[in-house]
Amino acid sequence: MLPSLAWVFLVGMAMAALCEKIRLPRIVGMLVTGILLGPYVLNWLSPSLLAISADLRKLALIIILLKAGLSLNLSDLKKVGRPAILLSFLPATCEVLAFVLFAPFFFGISRVDAAVMGAVLGAVSPAVVVPRMVALMEKKIGTDQGIPQMIMAGASCDDIFVLVLFSTFLGMAQGSGVHLLDFAAIPVSIALGVIIGAVVGLLLSRFFETAYSREHYVRNSAKVIIILGVSFLLMAIEEVLKGKAAVSGLLAVVSMACVLRIKSIDSVSNRLSEKFGKLWIAAEVVLFVLVGAAVDIRYTLQAGPMAILMIVLALLFRSIGVVFSVSGTSLSQRERLFSIIAYLPKATVQAAIGSVPLAMGLSCGPIVLSVAVVGILVTAPLGALGMDATYQRLLKPAKASLKLAPARKS
Repeated sequence: MLPSLAWVFLVGMAMAALCEKIRLPRIVGMLVTGILLGPYVLNWLSPSLLAISADLRKLALIIILLKAGLSLNLSDLKKVGRPAILLSFLPATCEVLAFVLFAPFFFGISRVDAAVMGAVLGAVSPAVVVPRMVALMEKKIGTDQGIPQMIMAGASCDDIFVLVLFSTFLGMAQGSGVHLLDFAAIPVSIALGVIIGAVVGLLLSRFFETAYSREHYVRNSAKVIIILGVSFLLMAIEEVLKGKAAVSGLLAVVSMACVLRIKSIDSVSNRLSEKFGKLWIAAEVVLFVLVGAAVDIRYTLQAGPMAILMIVLALLFRSIGVVFSVSGTSLSQRERLFSIIAYLPKATVQAAIGSVPLAMGLSCGPIVLSVAVVGILVTAPLGALGMDATYQRLLKPAKASLKLAPARKS
């Protein structure tokens, strides 16, 4: 496994640096590295590493979500509460609807199979979106309008909504029917995740305060390890309670980090955020290289131009959903355009569940996986490049971060 990890880090970083040189997002280089090193091209990654690939991707996602929670200003988020809620389900619903309407004509599949395909493709990628929103918050760009906070919150909930839809439509495709309780699990999952994370965050902050008052100071490095360990347990709760109660582990992690930020001194939360930012340098490479390794490039050739046309149509429907979500707000046309761009990329969820219908023996399995692969290859670079290239022109710097220009001498 060690030689495989060496390839992941060295080639992944080299390709990321090369992409930066030619003004492409780093993620493109990492995805290409994963595709090349993966089992479908060069096959240089050991089976033991690929066997734990899903867990490593989840670990990387936890790290960036912790950094996001420690950087999130809840007072800013309150300003854009309604749009954030709408962004958590409306764009995905519009995209799934596009697949239900058009995929049967493009691919000759049933409406139910089209719904399964839409659920696979409907999720935005928090792994692409969240790091960029965190960077915008650190640079104080768009924060006065709460844009990065709004997009980050919406994207985190969007995945939960889509995964519940996916399991529901998968059951319908297998002939088990649809149950209203499956849809009721969505708000329950969000609420329980937030509540459990907030309670754990309070307990952790009390523990850190008590240790400090008793002169047994917990170093920030030790806090990082403790917070990571607790985050793993929060993610495990989601699996333990599966089938009994719906809980979002990812939202629990973000909620815990938000509470820690509120209850900690600013300097402490900033230092913790900084440390998780340094961890993200390595985690980002692992995440996107392994996402690329999960992509079977052979299915891309099978999908053909119809898959690209379907994805373009679906993104158009998704964009309409984003427009409706931010309507009635004070956001300018440029800021709304940035919100649309930020909701384009797909990667992690598609890599995780794209092959499930095929593995379950569904007739739509091969075409669903084909379209999922094309979706990753088209939208991940498109969304990442779009955000990187447009944020300075479409978003406004926070007023507090603007520096006064020096007075001219007469």
